[in-house]
Amino acid sequence: MDLKEIGKFLAELRHKHNLTQEELGEELGVTNKTISRWENGNYLPPVEMLLLLSERYEISINEILSGQTLDGTSYKEKAEENLKTALENSAFTLQERIAFFEKKWLKEHTFEMVLELIVLIVLAVVGFILMKNILTIIATILTFIWFIYIHNRKSAYVENMAYPKSENK
Repeated sequence: MDLKEIGKFLAELRHKHNLTQEELGEELGVTNKTISRWENGNYLPPVEMLLLLSERYEISINEILSGQTLDGTSYKEKAEENLKTALENSAFTLQERIAFFEKKWLKEHTFEMVLELIVLIVLAVVGFILMKNILTIIATILTFIWFIYIHNRKSAYVENMAYPKSENK
């Protein structure tokens, strides 16, 4: 996907339909400056605007993203190329997916973790009050094991959710 080519193509389509940037902007609910930015190749129209543009100009989104009118043989090639590029440049990056699923996991498991931690603390305090060092030692060891277990559960969940699934697995 070449933003400059897409922009040039969008400008050609607008001219072909005898529209000014102002008129097209009013139709789409954006400013003429936004249209200008798209046509200069500074920005790619968002997905919802690509849909409206394809309907307005009676062409496919694939053709807009290719920056040209496509015939039957090149259509499939360009579609695959455009899809790969769109996925690679997805706004929802891997780092963002990881952060999202970490937060989601923590939100879903906070109550459970608090209860487990309270049990470990009570065990340690009871051991300390009763002067049973073995209870305090066991509570400390269990706390370390528990932290490792929780971290591994969260990591497995995040990895399973954030990384794309491969059909070859």
